[in-house]
Order: sequence, then structure tokens, then C-alpha cells
Amino acid sequence: MALEIDLIKFSVSPLNQDLFDEIAHRAAICISNSGGSHKNKSTQLRKYYDELLMWEQKIKQNSANYADYLPLIKMINAKVAYAEGRSLVSKEFVELMRHCLKELTDKPESFKTCKLFFEAFMGFYKYEEELRKEQQTKVKRH
Repeated sequence: MALEIDLIKFSVSPLNQDLFDEIAHRAAICISNSGGSHKNKSTQLRKYYDELLMWEQKIKQNSANYADYLPLIKMINAKVAYAEGRSLVSKEFVELMRHCLKELTDKPESFKTCKLFFEAFMGFYKYEEELRKEQQTKVKRH
């Protein structure tokens, strides 16, 4: 399944009704399939989601500084690129993160939507990861 980047939009109104459901699930399937057994481990991807959560807290505490935070938030791209260079994440995950951060606007609401998308993505990703482990266990038994 190919990554459907063009469906992931954070600043349109109304939001695509499937953004946090079907679109996030398809992104999770794509990233799950692209990592093989050594890349895109959920603990690795969770680091970037946790960073989004940290920024969410900072924005909640002082939303007036959102414009100052935005360049630092987008620096997550550099961290993800470094992880790809170390073979910890796939190029598809780099593409997803780059696109999501590019979707951020000067309005804090776009960040909230980005964070919610990653929350949905991580839930579906964990589900897909568990399915893959279950299937591998069945193959080993036979």
C-alpha cells in the first residue's frame, strides 16, 4: 500500500472525516510494511509522537509563542532524517513526518490536528505491529 500523502491535510475546513480513521490507518499500514523487521519499531516512532506531546504542552502554556516554537517543532525533520541514516526508520516514515510538519501553519490549530493525526497513526501502527507479530508466530509454529 502506497503512502497517500495528499490526503493528509491539517489546515482545511472542514477536516476530512476520515483523517483520524481510514487515512491514519492506511498510513500506519504503509509505514508498518516499509520497515521490515529492523526499522520503524513502535518505540522508535513513539519518540517523535512524544516530542509532539511535549510541544503541545508548551503551546498550551503559552500559545502566543507558537510562531517562535514552529521552527523548533520543524526540527523534528532533522531528527527523523538522522534516524533514517542510522537505519532506525524507513524513508516512508521520513516522508510522512516531513509532510505532516510541512502542513503546519501559523495557526496553533494546525499543530493540534497534526498531533491528533499522529495519535491516531500510532494507535493503528501499534495494532498493525501486533498483527505482524501474531502472523510471524503462526508461521514459526508451522
